[in-house]
Amino acid sequence: MSMKVKQVKSKIVINENLKMNPLIKEANKMQARGPLMIEHRLIERMLAVVKDEVKRIISSNKVNPLFIDTVVDFIKTYADRTHHGKEEDILFEELKEKPLTSEDREMMDELIKEHIFGRLTTKALVQANDRYRSGVKEALKEIVEKLQTLTDFYPKHIEKEDKLFFPSVRKYFKEKEEQNMLSEFLEFDAKMIHEKYNEVVERYK
Repeated sequence: MSMKVKQVKSKIVINENLKMNPLIKEANKMQARGPLMIEHRLIERMLAVVKDEVKRIISSNKVNPLFIDTVVDFIKTYADRTHHGKEEDILFEELKEKPLTSEDREMMDELIKEHIFGRLTTKALVQANDRYRSGVKEALKEIVEKLQTLTDFYPKHIEKEDKLFFPSVRKYFKEKEEQNMLSEFLEFDAKMIHEKYNEVVERYK
């Protein structure tokens, strides 16, 4: 199959995925922050699940490593690559071209640092889980600590974005720019599933 045909087929798949995205129906009524705030609500629901599981881990003094795998996959794929990806690769890039106030620029820099903190904490959680899985029972304490760190960190991060940053930076965008960003968000999401499983295949080459 030629590269050109592959590109056309890939574009068709992405366009079909866009049509299936429930946000597409509301796109022209929504501000650019809308999809990001919707994603925040799902992240909050996952955090509630994690908090409940932490209580069970502490009371039983054991953890199912597969549960940690699921948490890590959710954070890496959804909270970080999909959600933070749209913020960093699209919203923040657009804002870099705007005459931001010093307060807005400082807050954006803080958010980027917080994203990095989340990634480092998740990486440490993966390492602790690997040690626990290999028989190092002492790693359980670090697993609990990292889970608690994440469940404490994310709500504060989300609140800063929802209540402070998003409302503040809306003034920099015209309606057409908001709609263009929404389209970019939707296309970004449509590509994500292909990116994820391309990486899976590449690991085995």
